[in-house]
Amino acid sequence: MKQPKIGLALGSGGARGFAHLGVLKVLHENQIPVHMIAGSSMGALVGSLYAAGQKIDDLYKLAFTFKRKYYLDFTVPKMGFVQGRRIKEYIRLFTFGKTIEDFTIPMSIVATDLTTGGKKIFHKGPACDAVRASISIPGIFVPEKIDGRLYIDGGVIDRVPVSVVKDMGADIIIAVDCSHTDAEPTIHSIYDVIIQSIDIMQDELASVTERSSFTDIMIRPDVTKFSSRAFTDLQEIVKEGEKAAENEIDSILNKIRDWKEST
Repeated sequence: MKQPKIGLALGSGGARGFAHLGVLKVLHENQIPVHMIAGSSMGALVGSLYAAGQKIDDLYKLAFTFKRKYYLDFTVPKMGFVQGRRIKEYIRLFTFGKTIEDFTIPMSIVATDLTTGGKKIFHKGPACDAVRASISIPGIFVPEKIDGRLYIDGGVIDRVPVSVVKDMGADIIIAVDCSHTDAEPTIHSIYDVIIQSIDIMQDELASVTERSSFTDIMIRPDVTKFSSRAFTDLQEIVKEGEKAAENEIDSILNKIRDWKEST
């Protein structure tokens, strides 16, 4: 019997985006295949590590040992505070130095063209370059320059890239949204101001576009109680991803069954 192609759209969320790992683990444990992935910002980072061939258990080990010092290489703030070379090397190492087209699972990485304001979708080329572009929080990271163009965070233009994975050919789309505005955020620094401002903007954008979404299943881990800026509660964040995915397993299996029957 013909099987549906299942696509994942992994959204932004900063540290909260590690909840994507919990979703991936539950899908794997329930033998729900992932045929393609589109990722924005943190979704691009987590998705790329998985698509490059990292095993779930190894990704959990990486997540639970991740520290902010792995990416904080400060520079004179001309276009950003963080130079980004350190996190780029981290990405290169744990995607095995692969290009996107060499990934085990087809992957699309979303970034925002800083000059035109348009969406850029990377399907090929060095994974570390594309992911570094996609996670470049404006004002925090120096924009990534690729082929003479400057790119910033993919979440600015497309928080959860559902339409991107649809265009890749997915029959069933599972979206994971980990980015929500804090109800009572703690604001102490310019970093907090920038991140909270982006979260507010993305929430408004999502409320406008979600109604026309192609999403079959939307998974929203309950991560609003965690900071998107601090990497201190990663085990709890991942656990919320697991719980949210487990709650949707029956719905996913029903979607797969209905698709098979309809075809």
